[in-house]
Amino acid sequence: MRFTFVYAGWEGSAHDARVFEEARSNATLGFPHPPPGKYYAVDSGYASQLGYLTPFRGERYHLPDFSGERRGARTPKELFNHRHSSLQNVIERTFGVLKNRFQILQKMKGYRIEDQASIVVACCGLHNYIKEQAIKDDLFDEYGCEQNVIDQLNPPNHQDFIAPTTSTSQRGARQMSMLRINIANQMAISKGMPMIPIDGP
Repeated sequence: MRFTFVYAGWEGSAHDARVFEEARSNATLGFPHPPPGKYYAVDSGYASQLGYLTPFRGERYHLPDFSGERRGARTPKELFNHRHSSLQNVIERTFGVLKNRFQILQKMKGYRIEDQASIVVACCGLHNYIKEQAIKDDLFDEYGCEQNVIDQLNPPNHQDFIAPTTSTSQRGARQMSMLRINIANQMAISKGMPMIPIDGP
């Protein structure tokens, strides 16, 4: 529940994926790309590309989708999405801690945009300090457990973002698609589910 990179100062109407692409592709910003063989779990609002693992589209995804009468995943894709969503849920909980600790982030005064961006970065730095020092903290205790906050979540309503395609990015997307299928099939084996065909979507 720590921030590894903060890029503040964009207008609120900017699509998350547009901000992400700028951070990822602008070498001067020092974005921490995943090392070879590793990847970040990103939601379906982002383009599939090498190093960034998206969920299966068109399948149940958000944690509340798996509660109530429709409990539990029924297919390997749903199982993958449920576990992917659990990982993504940590991000939502981390922002819950940040916004509840620093009320200024919810009611920012009319500061210059540069000052607002600096306030956001400073709050994220203090948040990390508290977490890294293992300081006893009620907010981390409250938001540290997925079940405590699952009902408070409003999943982001991303419009699909289509990044410019090149042969390199298409190869990366295919690699990540195969990785996603392989992971889902390993999960399926452990649950006794039928596997996804390797030549599947």
